[in-house]
Amino acid sequence: MKNKILSLALSAVIILSAGLVGCSDSSGSTSSAEGEPKKEIVTVKLGLSDDTSKILWDPIVEEFKEKDVNIEYVVFSDYTQPNAALANGEIDLNSFQHYNYLNNEKETFGYQIDAIGDTLITALNLYSKKISSIDELKEGDKIAVPNDAINERRALSVLQAAGLIKFDDTGDSVTKSSITENPKKLEIVEVDASQTASLLPDVAAALVNGGYSRDAGLKKSDVIFDDDINAYDPDVIHGYINVIVARTEDKDNELYKEIVKAYQTDRTKQLYQTEFEGIYVPAWE
Repeated sequence: MKNKILSLALSAVIILSAGLVGCSDSSGSTSSAEGEPKKEIVTVKLGLSDDTSKILWDPIVEEFKEKDVNIEYVVFSDYTQPNAALANGEIDLNSFQHYNYLNNEKETFGYQIDAIGDTLITALNLYSKKISSIDELKEGDKIAVPNDAINERRALSVLQAAGLIKFDDTGDSVTKSSITENPKKLEIVEVDASQTASLLPDVAAALVNGGYSRDAGLKKSDVIFDDDINAYDPDVIHGYINVIVARTEDKDNELYKEIVKAYQTDRTKQLYQTEFEGIYVPAWE
């Protein structure tokens, strides 16, 4: 009788164990309910500096889902964060900056990161919600400009092209103190590039980077002076080409090369026109 009870108990344990093993197989990472190997999903974290850039990347995200690659957005609130996050391994790629900004960051902070593909050139236009022409600027009016070293130099160049100021462009660092002529005594307000558009209610005009202008709902009709990309010297304009950036150790990563190739298409060019009113110009050709 004892042997029979022991036999039944052992049978129950075996059946229970078999059931547990069956659950593990159906929910494991390497097999499906039918016992077939599951596909491995690769995640690539992409750093952006504004939500608007997602418009350009969304079709690429969908394309790579079919290849079992999950491109995950990480949106930063200003320009100071994406390169640090990339260098530290928090993200895998970023797409927000031009060569001049990238090279300055590498020199300043020693980041081991490199451009792996060109994307666009964007105009740094002068916007206003109060006036419709630079001729309407009055003495003492305020103009907001980006305060990072590279973009402030470009901003002052735009104001100089508009005939509003002249500045000394020979120093390593260019700020409002570099202005040598300012006939209208304009007050230059230096703020983070992400904040120039938000200051438009409080200033006469602001120089706003492309992605931030779209985020702020600015239109072509709000531009009071165009930053004419075609007027730049070819050697100068190359520095303002925006790029996709990876860690130096990953610059030859085949998946990342595929992502760059997927960006550099007629599809993206079309989005430049339909979604951004032509303020973006393709730079990979």
